[in-house]
Amino acid sequence: MKKFADFVVNKKNLFIIISLILVIPSILGFLLTKTNYDILVYLPSDIETLKGQEILTNDFEMGAFSISIVDNISDFELANLENDIRKINCVREVLSIDDITGTTIPKEMIPSKILDKVSKDDSKLLLITFSSGTSDDETYEAVNQISKMTDHIKVGGMSSMVRDTRILFESQTFIYVLIAVIGCLIILMFCLDSYVVPFILLGNIGISILFNMGSNIIFGNISYITKAIAAVLQLGVTTDFSIFLYHKYEYYKEKYDNNKAMKEAICETMVSVLGSSLTTIAGFLALCSMKLTLGTDIGLVMAKGVIFGVITVLTLYPALLLKFDGIISKTKHKPLLPEFKFIRPLVKKRYLLIFIIFLILLVPAYLSQKKTEIYYNLDSSIPDDYSYTIASNKLKNDYHLISQEIILIDSHLENVKINEMIEKIENIDGIDSVLSSSLLTKNGLNENILPSKIRNILERDNYKLILVNSNYEIATDKLNKQIENINKIVKKYDKNALVAGEGPLMNDLVSVSAIDFENVNLVSIIIIFIIMFFVLKSLSLPILLVTCIEFAIFLNMGVPYWTSTKLPFVSSIVIGTIQLGATIDYAILLTTKYLDERKNGKDKIKAIDTALKSSVSSIFVSAMCFFAATFGVYVVSKIDMIASLCLLMARGAIISMIVVMIIVPSVLLIFDKLIIKTTLGFKKGMMKNEE
Repeated sequence: MKKFADFVVNKKNLFIIISLILVIPSILGFLLTKTNYDILVYLPSDIETLKGQEILTNDFEMGAFSISIVDNISDFELANLENDIRKINCVREVLSIDDITGTTIPKEMIPSKILDKVSKDDSKLLLITFSSGTSDDETYEAVNQISKMTDHIKVGGMSSMVRDTRILFESQTFIYVLIAVIGCLIILMFCLDSYVVPFILLGNIGISILFNMGSNIIFGNISYITKAIAAVLQLGVTTDFSIFLYHKYEYYKEKYDNNKAMKEAICETMVSVLGSSLTTIAGFLALCSMKLTLGTDIGLVMAKGVIFGVITVLTLYPALLLKFDGIISKTKHKPLLPEFKFIRPLVKKRYLLIFIIFLILLVPAYLSQKKTEIYYNLDSSIPDDYSYTIASNKLKNDYHLISQEIILIDSHLENVKINEMIEKIENIDGIDSVLSSSLLTKNGLNENILPSKIRNILERDNYKLILVNSNYEIATDKLNKQIENINKIVKKYDKNALVAGEGPLMNDLVSVSAIDFENVNLVSIIIIFIIMFFVLKSLSLPILLVTCIEFAIFLNMGVPYWTSTKLPFVSSIVIGTIQLGATIDYAILLTTKYLDERKNGKDKIKAIDTALKSSVSSIFVSAMCFFAATFGVYVVSKIDMIASLCLLMARGAIISMIVVMIIVPSVLLIFDKLIIKTTLGFKKGMMKNEE
């Protein structure tokens, strides 16, 4: 450790040069890392719905499809528009009612319940299929070109939603980072004693963020949610590492020359930061236990970000502080940090009352967060004036096309049985319409006279395709029950049949997320408990401290219940792990100070007084930086998935700070005897003269 500190100080110029050189490949890596805007691709690959999607892609060459609306356009213009769309790369087929009635089939022969679903007054529907996947770049470009062809067309479907999400996100990404930096800068200007150090500190973290984001190229792509919160979260959780080293450096400068002071600061910071960062890294890695691999995406990127943060704090940051020490000294000012004088006497005199209040609130806090409502609609963040939302609203209002399901059955199944199956499906509550080639033959249309483009969409060598339209909204209990009933029916006629489409995919998302919500919190608690056991060398303290932070999480997650706010499912799953991993450090810092004072012979009241006096300011600055970085993004973000998660993190930082400053000291005092008996390092007989 001492040799490492000597090397960093003696080679400070080398560390600065190497870091600046590494910025170049990091920027390239960042630019070359693709961003994924489709949450559904993170579903487990072994579920039936994705197998159905694979068949659609491979057998039907339908990686994605869009139901679009064309308004106020003549038949001639529509035909030209279809031809232009077909010329676009990755567009496989374009189909409208005119492609059927304009050939050999009289319009009167088309069943009215089908005709009403494809044409209304002065508007018509287009079914557009794409050879590439919903979130592929080729599909994005195709949807982009179609949307810009004419004002008469509005493109619907998942690919259109992904496109609009991408446009919305890319317009805000830079703002997220800028707001987070400004928020942290304001806090640091008040809380540190130099006007220059905040810029050096944020510059150092900025480089570590670039290293992290650039190295994401090893994953090929990351989700837009990860990309949105990674920089902000890394800024929030690693700022306190830098503050700790700076304070230690300033402390030792009063005793030694600058180089010697920095060596001592690095050694002391290394011990503290390595132990502290382990719990944060563990919290993020716990997200990898999710079946929805979005958790792995977020967890790996954030764990890597903390590691880069620790590395730069122990190498580049000391080099920068030494290099700019003269300017730092010239720009000193008195920090405007609150002293929180009321906390120490409050805890010392009222710790029993605080503990009782904590116990009383624990149960309702737990029950409240269990009742918080969650939503799964991925399109809820798209503004009303975006193409996808306009198309979706028109499809719902004019055509009653709300959610679609695709049934894939054996191509050799007789039409009689298929029609019998369809009749049963049509009798299910909420089913609006069903379309298949067998239904057309039932109405006197021989399959041989159907245009090849229609047969290619509805039939292939091994499978026949049935389109089902539902009156129920995506990701609702009613739709999920409906999908369950459809599955039961189709399996009776074809045990290998598959139900695919947006509705079933969302149903799987609901099922997987429900399991993840329970599992990921349990895994994070177990992992962090084990790490704390080794860091604190205690059997009781991990239980006590994790309980306190879990209480803070319950309060945070319970607020939406009392304010009648629905949370997006991603936020509800990951926030507990993020808050636990990011803020348990506050409790460890306070507890470590308390243990040191108790081991040095102080009674518990004096020990907690000293611990609070020495750690409250650090906890406050760290929590406020975390709050500032995330709350600003919540304010400006137009994407509810991101805004909601950032609000939870911001509020969670404040709640955890209050819990650690007031409730944790009370718990330490109440369980002092138990802590001494179950923690290594206490000498026998220490409690004999206690109080």
